Amino acid sequence: MSEKKLTLAIVDDHPIVIEGLRSLFTSEPNIEEVHSFATGAALLAFLAGHNPDIVLLDIELPDGSGVDFCKKVKMIKPGTVVIGLSNKAERSTVVHLLQNGASGFLLKSAPAEDILNSIEVALRGEVVMGMEVRKIVFSSTDRQFPSLTKRERQLMKLLAEGKTTAIIAEELFLSRFTVDTYRKNLLQKFGVKNTTELVTLLLKEKLL
Repeated sequence: MSEKKLTLAIVDDHPIVIEGLRSLFTSEPNIEEVHSFATGAALLAFLAGHNPDIVLLDIELPDGSGVDFCKKVKMIKPGTVVIGLSNKAERSTVVHLLQNGASGFLLKSAPAEDILNSIEVALRGEVVMGMEVRKIVFSSTDRQFPSLTKRERQLMKLLAEGKTTAIIAEELFLSRFTVDTYRKNLLQKFGVKNTTELVTLLLKEKLL
């Protein structure tokens, strides 16, 4: 976990889920505060006077869709990292959530270690998804893109998996500087500002 003391909000209408996540985060020294809410409206009211670092947001809430609430959260608190939670993953839901500003999507059945690691990765500005979610969202097609080199296609797939510059450099046998250069070139080529927007665009256009 990051050395920064974090404030985390959990939004879920199932008490057992709330308690399970609270128990997980209690043992993390860098998580200073954990707030829980059963509705999206309660979360929005909380945001009026607080600035949580992370929001774990259930997709199906009693008062609306977590996908829609995600958009509202990002409008109110652009710097807050939102990660969707659900018992199931549907490609259209995940894509819509990312388009609304989320930093990732996890299944509630994900191992505790995966949840903690995903929060750390999301705080670094990367997109996070569990392995099962990636299998559902990302197609295995090897479709060719004339405007992209083979190396760029390899890099895009690794970026979509949420891998860090260091890991990508190791897997592709490149220096970190070279990976960063490729990344910047891809952002410019697709006309997006960051990796999250890049992955969202690739999903939307079915390029992965």
